[in-house]
Amino acid sequence: MTFNLEPVGHVRCDGTGYSLQIDAPFRSALLALDGFSHLNVLWWCHHLDDPEYRAMVTTDKPYRLGPDRIGVFATRSPVRPNPIALTACPVIKIDHEAGRIDLGYIDAEDGTPILDIKPYLPATDRVREVSTPQWCAGWPHWWEESATFDWSTVFENAQ
Repeated sequence: MTFNLEPVGHVRCDGTGYSLQIDAPFRSALLALDGFSHLNVLWWCHHLDDPEYRAMVTTDKPYRLGPDRIGVFATRSPVRPNPIALTACPVIKIDHEAGRIDLGYIDAEDGTPILDIKPYLPATDRVREVSTPQWCAGWPHWWEESATFDWSTVFENAQ
């Protein structure tokens, strides 16, 4: 089975901020997106789209407190069979005419292809009772805490 994906736009990181630049044919899809404080952005990890990385399904211990071997589906790594990433992003402003969505942050590179955008909805994207393995129990519980969390304490080979 083959799937064909076409980007709807690209990430822009110009040193002053982050934005999504939506291609002209898809700009009308922004209609009624105003008012959502956050968006789920699906993007393609194009710098790591390589047969060698796509073949990797397990990796040696990426997290200090994690197991010695871990499957890529238990990581947020872009190295996976299909290099698709998901980021919940805070919206600053939407310019419908220019097809530009200014964001507070996105963990993607300038020029990264955007596959899709969905509004973040608490009714479908937030879970009241969540459990995680003990090895990630010390990680932040909320997105807002992630910005100030020292992630170097999490990764096995962090400098």
